[in-house]
Amino acid sequence: MAEINLSLLPAPNVIEVLSFEDILAQMKAAAIALMPELEPVLALESEPATKVLQVGAAFVLLTRARVNDAAKSVMLAYATGGDLDQLAALYGVQRLVITPANPLANPPVVEALETDDALRARVQLAPEAFSTAGPIQGYEFHARSASGQVRDVAVSSPSPGMVQVVVQSATGSGVPSAALLNTVFEALSDETVRPLCDNVVVVGVDVVTYQVIASIEVMSGPDPSVVLQNAQAALAKYTSDQHRIGRAVRLSGIYAALHQTGVTQVNLTSPLADIEPTKVQTARCTAMTVTLAT
Repeated sequence: MAEINLSLLPAPNVIEVLSFEDILAQMKAAAIALMPELEPVLALESEPATKVLQVGAAFVLLTRARVNDAAKSVMLAYATGGDLDQLAALYGVQRLVITPANPLANPPVVEALETDDALRARVQLAPEAFSTAGPIQGYEFHARSASGQVRDVAVSSPSPGMVQVVVQSATGSGVPSAALLNTVFEALSDETVRPLCDNVVVVGVDVVTYQVIASIEVMSGPDPSVVLQNAQAALAKYTSDQHRIGRAVRLSGIYAALHQTGVTQVNLTSPLADIEPTKVQTARCTAMTVTLAT
């Protein structure tokens, strides 16, 4: 079963688009329908009656916003934090610990947990785990669930009976340690997971490195340093998002990330072509140098 891209789903009808002005207008219309003589009074912002309706409209807005939040909390595409944990529990999925807490360390280590996006992706794959790991998505779910250190997984079958699982680590360059590979292999070797006829091979991802070197030209008016920070942040997010197995780094994506509000021109020095990793590779940006054009 293909994984659904939750970001492409239409917004649910239960989530209302809120507008304070619309609510206030509705309340004024209702009041005028009951007492027509209020119409000239409510046309004035300074009138106490208008202020009372504004307060009422604000409370209605807050109430409807709370209803929106409650509706989102039970939808996989929107739920976050503890709400997402509760949804995951329905599928027998628990948020993974990436780094255990160690209060005795110097300095103390704070517990690092699986991100909402990573947990959400595993919940989507969870139904594939209701049987043995025959389907590709089944192997992917079990591999991702083996450890919080797993950032990405790619599963393929190079030949009949052969299953290759490529693992990318959540730390460092993405190359997994031997211990992590062994953890994933053991998780996939469980008799309740792997069909008897499958020969599973777990390997680490190969890393393709690149650097981004660019300068941006900023229109007069905006603070150039703020525009530069926004461009750098957007580029960092794009390169991080693309640091997955087989995910290409497109020049168009780099240009889009750098072309933030206030930018009139992007001058890209490196890379000069799209970076297209294979199904066993990941593209990792080792350095980003973005400056203001002089």
